[in-house]
Parts: sequence; structure tokens; C-alpha cells
Amino acid sequence: MAAPALEVDNLVKVYARRGQPPVRAVDDMSFSVPRGEIFGLLGPNGAGKTTLLKLLTTLLRPSSGAARIEGFDVALRPLEVRRRIALVLQETAGELLLNVRDNLLTFARFHGVAAPAARRRAAAVMEMFQIAAEAERKVQDLSGGTRRRVQVAKMFMADTPVLFLDEFSTGMDPILKRAVMGYLREEAARGRTIVLTTQILSEAEELCGDILIMNRGRQVARGDLNALKLLSAGVSDVALTFAELPPGLPAAVAALAPLRSRLDGNTVELSLKAEEARVLEIVGELSRMGRVLRVEMGGASLEDVFIELMRGQ
Repeated sequence: MAAPALEVDNLVKVYARRGQPPVRAVDDMSFSVPRGEIFGLLGPNGAGKTTLLKLLTTLLRPSSGAARIEGFDVALRPLEVRRRIALVLQETAGELLLNVRDNLLTFARFHGVAAPAARRRAAAVMEMFQIAAEAERKVQDLSGGTRRRVQVAKMFMADTPVLFLDEFSTGMDPILKRAVMGYLREEAARGRTIVLTTQILSEAEELCGDILIMNRGRQVARGDLNALKLLSAGVSDVALTFAELPPGLPAAVAALAPLRSRLDGNTVELSLKAEEARVLEIVGELSRMGRVLRVEMGGASLEDVFIELMRGQ
């Protein structure tokens, strides 16, 4: 059996604070990720996701515990780890004083890609990420969203076996984001391991074969999408579209105390933790408030799972 791409054993990161109790940003995390997996790391702001990524990519040293990338310990063999990874952090956006093309070429050369191959790859990658028109512009002169495209595009300039992506879709329009998600699936199919963090739960739902939800530095839940949805057994998603939005509908929905709810034009969407018979009763009650054009019902989404788990923290 092949060794996993990533192994984490009782990993801890503690930040000391003058005059205040220390913060355990990562608190006894243990998990492994097989090769060729798209692995999702989810959690609210402050959950410890970015700290964990920095530990795994040698940017921080652990307080205790161990982590290995492709078999190399991140604390004992950091150079070997860096040769095998590519990283996009939310706060980084490329080498600001280099132009777009040189950002890509420099990254490729750092990873041992020969110059002719790097130039060919840069041309293809700039087309993929719709930044070819900006090839000669310095990154410091680009918008925040375009800088982000450059940073993510660099990940496709080398064939490192492991990619770490922190909120990769920031600043991307829906069409480009959809295309990049397709590129990531192709990379995983080629055997690359992708670890991504996101607060856009639909991204994780579409991309990730394995998901870990963390909060306050600790693991809350782990599994594939179907396994996680079992944690929200009894949760239903309901959407009703009215010809005209009934004036008392927002108050009626609020009185149900749903896990989540959203009004979009004449459509109300809500997630309910209740027996199926009660959900049908609620749909009937809401339907009698106005003329209904469409009713949709389904099982729990990843967002439902996430919200329910966070409520218990």
C-alpha cells in the first residue's frame, strides 16, 4: 500500500502572548491524506486553518507533534518538503516588482523546469487564467483579483506532487472559478494531491473527496461528503417560490428557527432540523400564505452540516 502524501500526528502550535494565556491555534491534530486526493480543510475564521497550512509548508515550526509531506518531516527536512510542494496563501499575491510573465518563469525555474519548457508553459497558463494581456505588467500594478490569478497560476508552472491552496478562488469571476476547479480535478486525476481551504462551502462540496472540519484548532468532523451528511440526519433543505412574496413570510420563517434561511426575490430557502412529516407540515403552512409557483425539497447540504457542527462548539 502506497504511503500517504501527507501525514499529521498530534500536531500542536501554541502562540505565547504577553500578559495573556497562550493560544493553541492548532491543538493535537492527526490525519493523513492519500496521493491524488482533493482534501478540503474547512472551518470558520480563526479556526486555525491557515496556521495548519503554514505548519505543513514549513513556514512555521510546530510546538509539538509531527507532520510529513511525501515522507519528509516538515521540521527536520524542510528543504526536501519545499521541493515537493507549491503554495498559495491568502495574503500572498506574487512577486510585486516582477511582471506577470517573469513571476511564472521564476517560479518554474525555482522548481527546476528548463527555460524553453517554462516559456511554453507560461504562455499556456496565462491563457488558462486569462492574464495573457497583462504579461508585461508588474504585479504591483494589477488589481487584487488579477494578482490572485497570478498567484494561483504559478501552481501550474511546476509538477510538485502536493499543492496547498488557501482560499484559491478569491477575486475570480464565476466562469474562471469554474474553469480553475476543472483544472484542479485534472491535476488530481494525474496523481497530484491538493489541500485547499475555503469558506465557500459549495466549492468544497463540488471538489473534495475528503473533508476535515476544524474549529478552535481542533478536528470537529472528518469524512467524505456522504459521511458528513449523516451527521445532519433529519435536516432538510426547502425552497418555495411564490408569485408574490407574502408580507408575513419573513416573520413566519424566523419563528421556525431554521438552521439557515435566505430570501431571494420571491423565493425563500431554509434548512430545517425536523422529522420528515413535520417538514411537510411546515411546507404546507408556508404554502397557504400565498400562491406558490414551485416547491423544492432535498437532504442536507455541506452548509447545513457545517452550521450544525459549529452550533455545538
